[in-house]
Amino acid sequence: MGAEPVAAEPVTTDLAVGGMTCAACVRRVERKLGRLDGVTASVNLATGRARVSHPPRIAPEELVAAVEQAGYTAALPRPPGQRRSEEQPEEGRAERIRLLVTALLAVPVLVLSMVPALQFRNWQWLCFVLAAPVAVWGAWPFHARAVRGLRHPAATMDTLVSLGVVASFSWSAYALFLGGAGAPGMRMPFSLAPTASDGAAHLYLEAAVGVPLFVRTGRFLEARARRGTGAALRSLAQLAVKEVSVRQDGTEHLVPVDRLTVGQVFVVRPGERVATDGEVVEGRSAVDLSLVTGESEPVEVRPGATVVGGAVNAGGLLAVRATAVGADTRLARITRLVTDAQAGKAKAQRLADSVAGVFVPVVLALAVTTLGFWLGAGADPQAAVTASVAVLVVACPCALGLATPTALMAATGRGARLGVLVRGPQALEGLQHIDTVVLDKTGTLTSGRMTVTRVTVTADGLGRDTVLRLAGAVEQGSEHPLGRAVTAHARQSLHARPLPAVSDFTAEPGVGVRGRVGGRWVEVVAPGGESSGGALSGGELSGGALSDGESSDGELPDGAASGGELPDGGALPPALADALAVAETAAQTPVLVRVDGRAEALIAVGDVLRAGSYRAVDRLRRLGVRPVLATGDREGPARAVAAALRIDEVHTRRTPEDKARLVRDLREQGRRVAVVGDGVNDAAALAAADLGIAMGSGTDVAIGAADVTLVRGDIEALADAVRLARRTLRTIRANLAWAFGYNLVTVPPAMVGLLAPMPAAAAMSVSSLLVVGNSLRLRAWQPSPVRGRTGR
Repeated sequence: MGAEPVAAEPVTTDLAVGGMTCAACVRRVERKLGRLDGVTASVNLATGRARVSHPPRIAPEELVAAVEQAGYTAALPRPPGQRRSEEQPEEGRAERIRLLVTALLAVPVLVLSMVPALQFRNWQWLCFVLAAPVAVWGAWPFHARAVRGLRHPAATMDTLVSLGVVASFSWSAYALFLGGAGAPGMRMPFSLAPTASDGAAHLYLEAAVGVPLFVRTGRFLEARARRGTGAALRSLAQLAVKEVSVRQDGTEHLVPVDRLTVGQVFVVRPGERVATDGEVVEGRSAVDLSLVTGESEPVEVRPGATVVGGAVNAGGLLAVRATAVGADTRLARITRLVTDAQAGKAKAQRLADSVAGVFVPVVLALAVTTLGFWLGAGADPQAAVTASVAVLVVACPCALGLATPTALMAATGRGARLGVLVRGPQALEGLQHIDTVVLDKTGTLTSGRMTVTRVTVTADGLGRDTVLRLAGAVEQGSEHPLGRAVTAHARQSLHARPLPAVSDFTAEPGVGVRGRVGGRWVEVVAPGGESSGGALSGGELSGGALSDGESSDGELPDGAASGGELPDGGALPPALADALAVAETAAQTPVLVRVDGRAEALIAVGDVLRAGSYRAVDRLRRLGVRPVLATGDREGPARAVAAALRIDEVHTRRTPEDKARLVRDLREQGRRVAVVGDGVNDAAALAAADLGIAMGSGTDVAIGAADVTLVRGDIEALADAVRLARRTLRTIRANLAWAFGYNLVTVPPAMVGLLAPMPAAAAMSVSSLLVVGNSLRLRAWQPSPVRGRTGR
C-alpha cells in the first residue's frame, strides 16, 4: 500500500470585493466562500477586502467566481505600486453626479411637502414629476442590488431601502391617480410622525425622494470618511520610489526601481527619497525617517551606516549599496503588517457580523407584522403602510458593519505613524488586557553595545585627552567589543582627529592589550591581574555583558585587584581605586590605562540603558502593567539595570527555554503576559506569551514571532501602544453600543407609528456617519503623558 498523500498547506488570497453596503453583505460573501471545500474567509466592509484561506488546488479565479455568484464583484488586488488611478475617479464621479441630480430633483419635493404655505395649485403633480426620476434612476443602485439579492436568495440593507422607496412611491401614485390626491387645490400638512387622513389622499413623495437622498448622501460621506481611515496605507504607498539613479561603470542612469538588484550602488540626492534599504558607501548626510519609523529627529549617516527605503535625504549627496529590494525591504514589511492588521477581525466585529446576518430578515418580518397588525386593528391603510415603510428604512445594519473595522483601520494607521506595527485585531485586543510585561535586558532596555560610561584620571597625570588618545591608539588593533568602545570614545572625544599609530602591539586573552605609541609604552588592561575577566583582547567580560546568554560569571579571580591593587601588586591611586569600586557596584567593566608603567586612568565600560527605558518602565507601571526583567546575563549587571529602573522582579541567567518556561508559569498564575525582546534567544518566549512584542532593531526571527513590532527600536513606544489599544477598544465599544442602541431605540417607535419614513432615513444615515466619525478621532490621537495609575 502506498503512503497516504500529505495535505498541502493552505494558501491565503486577498480579493477586492465590490458592491457590499452593510454587514449583511459581509456575512453573505463569507458564507458563499465558506461553502467551497476547505475554504475560510474573513471579509472587511471598511476596506472592501476578503482574506481567503484555501487549499492550493482551488484557484483564485474560483474564489472570484464564488463571490460573483453571490451577487457582488470581485477581483485580485493590484500590486501595492499600482494604484487604481483610472477606475476609482470614474466611479466616484458617477456617484457624485447621481447624488447631485438626486438632490436637485428631491429638494423641491421635500420643501413643498414639508411647508404647506408653499403648496400652490397642482403642486402635487409637479412633485410627482420630480420624484419619479429619483425613485427610479436615483434609487436604481438600491433596486438593482435588491433584485440581485433576491436571485441568490438573500436580503440586505439595499432590500430595505428599495422596498421603502417602492412602497412610498407606489402608494403616492395610487393616491394621485385613483385616491383623490390629484385634485386641484389639494393641501397636505407635514409631521415628523405618520398621520392618518381622510380616504387615501395623503402622499409620501417626500419619503420616496428623501430616503434615497439621505441614504446616498450618508454613503457618500461615509465612503470619504472610510478612505480617511486607510490614509496610513496610502502614505506608505507614496513612500515607494518609482525610479532610481544607479551608478555603474562610473556613470549614472535612471532605471525603474523594480529592476534594482542587491549589491548595486545608487545615488540619493538632497531632497530625494532613498529607493530601498541599503548601506552608505559614500557621503555624509542627515536622513528623515519620520514617515517610516516615526522618529522625529533626522539621523546622521556616514559610510557604513544603514538607511531605510522611503527615508528622505535631508542633506548631502549619498551613494548607497542596496542590501534588500522588493518585498524584502523594511517598508514592504511594514506595509504588509499594516495591511494584515486591517484585514483581520476583532471578536466584537465577528459578533456584529453574525447579528447583522440575521438582522435584515428579522426587519422584513417586523415590517410585514407591523403592516398586518395595523390593518387588522382597523387602522387607516395609509398609516399602516407608513409605519411599515418607516420600519424598513430606519432599521439598517450599516453602523454594525462599520463599528469595528473603521476603528481598527484608524488605529493601526495611527500606530504605524507612531512606529508601532500591530499584526492584527487580536494583537490590539491583547495589548489592552496585558497586566505583566517580561522585558529582555540587552538590546531592549539597554543599547546592546558597549559604551564608555566614565573616565577617571589621576590628578597629577598626563590629562584626560592625552590618556584617551594613547588608549584609543593602542586599542585600534583590538577586535574586542570593549576595545572598540574605548577607540570609538577616544575618537569622539578628540572630535574625529586621527589617532596615532601603534607599534609592538600585543594582545593577551584575559588580560588586555599593550603597545608603543609615540615612544610611550601603553597598557590597557584589566585591573585584576592576568586572569581577570575584563580582557580587552578576547577574554570574557567581567561586566556589562554584550548579549543575553554570556557564560562569563564576572567573578574576579584570586589575586584580582578588587581592593584597588595593580597587577604587579602595587596599590591604585585613591581616585582610581574609588572609580574601580563605583564601576564594580554598577556592574560595569573597568579597564586600567598605564603609561610607561604608571597608572594614569581607569575607564568604565558598560552596556548603557536606552534613553527611553526610564520613561517607558515608569509609564507602564502607571498604566497598571507590572514589569519583569528576564535575562541570560549575570546577576550583577541585571540587578544594576533593575535597580535603575525600579523593577522588583528579576530573573537572571535564563536560557531561551527558561524564558519560555517563565512566561508559561506567569500565565498559569492568571497573568496576561507580554514579552519584549529583540534576539533569536527571545523568539520562544515571544511565541509563548499572550502577546509578543519585538524591537524593530532586532532580528527577523524575533520580529516574525511577535504580534507587535516597535519600529523605532524605542521601548517607550510600548506604553504608547498600550494606551492606543485601550483607546481603540473603548471606541469600538462605543460604536457597537451606538449601533445596537440605535436600532433598539428607533425600531419600536417606527412600528407604533411615531416615526415617519423621511426622518427615519435621515436618522439611519446619521447613525453610520457618527460611527465612522467617532473612529476617525483615533487618527488624531496623541501619545501624551499618562495621568494616574490607569492612564486612560
